[in-house]
Amino acid sequence: MAGRLFGTDGVRGIAGELLSAELALALGRAATRQTGVERPQVLIIRDTRESGEMLQAAMAAGIVAAGGDALLGGVLPTPAAPLLIGRYGFDLAVVLSASHNPFQDNGIKFFAADGFKLSDEVEQGIEAELERAASAAGEGGGGEGSGNGAAGGAPAGNASERGFGHVRELRGTHEDYLRELHTRFQDLSLHGIDVLLDCANGATHRVAPEIFRRLGANVTVIADSPDGRNINAGCGSTHVEELAKKVTAGGHAIGFAFDGDGDRVLAVDGDGQVVDGDELMALAALHLHSNGRLPGGGVAVTVMTNFGFHTAMAQAGITVTSTKVGDRYVLEELRERGWVLGGEQSGHIIEMGFNRSGDGIASALLVLEALAGRNLSERDAMEKLPQRLVGIRVKDRSAYEHAEDVKAAVASADQELAGRGRVLVRPSGTEPLIRVMVEAPTDEEAEEVCMRLAALVERELA
Repeated sequence: MAGRLFGTDGVRGIAGELLSAELALALGRAATRQTGVERPQVLIIRDTRESGEMLQAAMAAGIVAAGGDALLGGVLPTPAAPLLIGRYGFDLAVVLSASHNPFQDNGIKFFAADGFKLSDEVEQGIEAELERAASAAGEGGGGEGSGNGAAGGAPAGNASERGFGHVRELRGTHEDYLRELHTRFQDLSLHGIDVLLDCANGATHRVAPEIFRRLGANVTVIADSPDGRNINAGCGSTHVEELAKKVTAGGHAIGFAFDGDGDRVLAVDGDGQVVDGDELMALAALHLHSNGRLPGGGVAVTVMTNFGFHTAMAQAGITVTSTKVGDRYVLEELRERGWVLGGEQSGHIIEMGFNRSGDGIASALLVLEALAGRNLSERDAMEKLPQRLVGIRVKDRSAYEHAEDVKAAVASADQELAGRGRVLVRPSGTEPLIRVMVEAPTDEEAEEVCMRLAALVERELA
């Protein structure tokens, strides 16, 4: 198995190809063994993709083969995993989802017994076990799983001596998750508020409308009829423009769009304006800070966060630290500093006071808590700077490291905007692209600087 299997958010790929049943079984067995527990209790939840049942069955088989009990929690948002770990003391949780990706993709991500995603060291241990199993199978070695390629397991004694685990359906998981949300937001009254929810035909399609109704809101729901293939298809947080049209057409006060696995949310105000994660975090940060619920007085964001957010936080006396793009880096920063709030422009917001993962539903409720009855269209937490972002396809994205002329031009443009905006040029983490982002006081200036730098990148590196 060449290269690293785990990315920044678990293992992800096209279901049935890279993400095969054989790989799921192998990962389930290896991850269960890595717990070091004699009879691990392992939760499995998933989103609504048609490949989810196949991967769930394979994952459960691997867990049971390693002597663990596989507890099937059904379709639930990703953030339910750490909350259920905390409630029941599970040794491991598995989430089968590819988040905002189309239905053809799927993913496998693990949460440890402390509710956090697995450390790099544990992931490396899992990959090492898969390598050993594949090597043993390739050499015709004995041991369980021999001859099954990547699905094989490292020899660990006779399976009948070790004992197999069991597969059990875990009932009541929806209510468990709803109870956690209700407990956190028990003082939030949504009576009289007209809310439109876009559930992306994904994991939030039952629980999101229910918690909003329990808190008193008048709820209308779209994209809540999953068929296995329509997850994220023209709906959800990656297609929030559809929600914006329906909010204005229906005269709703506010709309929220979740992604397929429910760990992100974007909002739309009553005028149909999209409100991204930066503005939602700004509202949450000012609210928590004013109520003494922002330990350390800081917020962790990524390098993509709008310059206007930094300005607003500085004016409020809130410290901001920036990380690489990716919620795992935001989470690492929060843990290191002992802070509770962080997130991304995409709407992946983490409030550690409630959960150890981004939670789209909880974030939407936190925003309503922060608004305290005001309309979202009246928000004044930050003033966004116009932003322009383009991606230039290149032969080798790593070549940017040595493109001194491009780097000099970027530094010059950044200095030109110092105190008024900023420039960020970075290689994509997943595609052969160089991304150029410019924020400036006006649309015209942002466009001019961005196009100038993009042309240089294309000339030098494409």
